Order: sequence, then structure tokens, then C-alpha cells
Amino acid sequence: MKQKKSVFPVLETKRLKLREVTHEDAADMLNYMSDPEVVRHIGLERFKSLEDAKSEIDWYETIHKEGSGMRWGITLKGEDQLIGSCGFLNRAKKHFRAEIGTELSREYWGTGIASEAFQAVISTGFNHMQLERIEALIEPLNIASQRLAEKHGFVKEGLLRKYEYTQGKFDDLYMYSLLKEEWG
Repeated sequence: MKQKKSVFPVLETKRLKLREVTHEDAADMLNYMSDPEVVRHIGLERFKSLEDAKSEIDWYETIHKEGSGMRWGITLKGEDQLIGSCGFLNRAKKHFRAEIGTELSREYWGTGIASEAFQAVISTGFNHMQLERIEALIEPLNIASQRLAEKHGFVKEGLLRKYEYTQGKFDDLYMYSLLKEEWG
């Protein structure tokens, strides 16, 4: 018996449509994920091929299917070009928590788009996914992401020393969190 695929929710904001990412988006994803500035603080190597993008898209599908996350593609309303993504990973249903993450094409930095997407995803997490805690793990040098988290009410809880091993090195990460009762 074939397992029924769960419906992927589409989120809309004033300027954005957040939707499922598919292999048709691979070229758009390669465009921004091949930029060393975009991937600098997210623990991934710069994408070099469509296969790199397709592999990332496959991971988005896997975490959605297994319930450990959900990643929305960010598009401008009325356009279908993928300009970034935002969503949850490392979801622990038993503990009602998940980690939030985002990346955005450099062309759109400083426009409020990341903030608008972040707000929509946080709202969905608390209102539709029964999350009680949303975490953000942010590299100390990633000032823009720290500001984004703080703008949305996240509290810096502390420094996780040598928490991740990515790209041949150990990374320290700040742990930020937002609780449902603090949000809104």
C-alpha cells in the first residue's frame, strides 16, 4: 500500500509566498547557494552543481516526510523564482520543539524579506505544529542572523562550544530560543 503524501502548507505574507521546494527550483537554489557569502555561516559548502541543489531539495523532502522538519521556499508574490528558504529542522515532537533556519539570496539582503518569512514560519510553528519552543543555533560571527532572531523575541541562552563539525572545523554556536508564551 502506497503511503499518502502529506499536504505541504503554503504560507502567504504581504510580499511573499512560502511553498514547497521541488527539483524544478534547483537552478534558482544553485544561484544563491553558490554564493560564498550566503553559505558562509550555515555549515554548508558552496554549491557547485545542480546535483548539489537537488541533494538539498531531497533532504527537504526527507525531513518533511519523516516529520523532523519542514523547509519552505521563499518566493515573491506573483513570481515563482526561489530566492531563499526558511523552516524547521531537528524537530523533536516528543518535546514540542524545533530549530529554525533561513538563508536568502544576497540580492534581497536588507529588504525585510528574511524577517517576513521568519515571522510566518514562527507563527506556523506555534499555531499549527504545536511547538512550545523554537531554537536558533547561530555562529558568533553571524551578526545579521543574531539581529533577526532578537528582532523576533528570541533570547540568547548561551554559547555551545565546538557544537558542530562542519567543513573540516569545529564551530561554536549561540543557542537562541523563543517560547510560545513569549511570542506575539
